[in-house]
Amino acid sequence: MSVYVYSITAADHPLDLKGLSGVGPTPAALRTVEAGPLRAVVSDSPPGLRPKRRDLMAHQAIQEQLMAEGTVLPLRFGFTAPDDHVVRAALEMGRDQYTRRLTELDGCAEYHLKAAVAEEALLREILRDSPRARQLNDEIKAGTGSPDLPLALGELVAQEVRSRQQALAAGITARLAPHTRGQRESAPTGEDFLNVSFLVDNDHRRSFLAARQGVADDLGTDVDLRLHGPLPAYSFV
Repeated sequence: MSVYVYSITAADHPLDLKGLSGVGPTPAALRTVEAGPLRAVVSDSPPGLRPKRRDLMAHQAIQEQLMAEGTVLPLRFGFTAPDDHVVRAALEMGRDQYTRRLTELDGCAEYHLKAAVAEEALLREILRDSPRARQLNDEIKAGTGSPDLPLALGELVAQEVRSRQQALAAGITARLAPHTRGQRESAPTGEDFLNVSFLVDNDHRRSFLAARQGVADDLGTDVDLRLHGPLPAYSFV
């Protein structure tokens, strides 16, 4: 049976996993594979594992418990190896890299920020700030322009929306970045214009949260900022 790998820790990590179990329809027992100064938290991997809610929650609960007791290198859901020997060999091969990363992430957590802006608010701003948009809009309302005007206005608005969202995203990130050790941006999805993870150490956690609140206050209710954390540092492993 293959081995499901949850995370990597130092060999002296407290590793209190009482009450927790691994993934699978019949929850797998957790165990460790050790190699020198490193340890991997693993379990048997059931065949045909899929990211069901129960399994995702089990995976996350293990990461959060380990994180509460010390530094952890969390692996993404679904990482498997053929057997314990392969896991041990990977720890030995990556010993310097994993040890260095554990040191770099000591005392840190990930905060994940997504942001969306109300479409109506952007449209109001565009019509207020763009003479060309106002002209097109007025001609369309009056019925005096050509049939191509709605398309021209739509293209202009789409371009302005992208530009303003990019500026908002850059401004938010710039204000929060000084309180972090780093950030990783991902492509936004749905209505969001920002999808970014920050690595924040314990000494800057309060200032980071205060800066986020300041951004939210300044942007007002038209911008929806959704911050999740502290989380295991998935984006920085």
